[in-house]
Amino acid sequence: MRALIVGIALFFAAADPARAFTFTAIEGTPLPLEAWRGQPVLVVNTASLCGFTRQYRDMQALHDRYAPRGLVVLAVPSDDFRQELESNEAVAEFCQVELGLEIPLTEITRVTGPDAHPFYRWLAEEHGHRPRWNFNKTLIGGEGEFLGFWGSTTRPTARAVTRAIEAALPR
Repeated sequence: MRALIVGIALFFAAADPARAFTFTAIEGTPLPLEAWRGQPVLVVNTASLCGFTRQYRDMQALHDRYAPRGLVVLAVPSDDFRQELESNEAVAEFCQVELGLEIPLTEITRVTGPDAHPFYRWLAEEHGHRPRWNFNKTLIGGEGEFLGFWGSTTRPTARAVTRAIEAALPR
């Protein structure tokens, strides 16, 4: 029975590569992308002290507009560019209390280099995209397929991003 379960898990991981990844929520619980199967997920590496931090509001606006139709907006705080607060607690306070964000947040996570989270290594190795700064956006389709990547200067609410989100939403 265990071999069957492992075989099924490997099948789905191979068929839906992005769905195989699990982040850790800012509260410390597992946050598997598999939990959102069938829903597009916009994954954004963030930093609380960055000049692009205003994009958090755009991320919340996307959530407000598209979550009822299935979109998940996932914020991945990172200190890789040395612009994040000192702890997960401080990030949670800033994002959830000060900004009023209702989107899922991961713990502070590496997004570049050999110690990058496996999702970001997959993004670099399989799709040639590496965050070069904070607030890079990656859209994953409902079955885990890579749909798009936008850099820091593209706002989450930019037409290119919303057009790709709308095309990926369940019908």
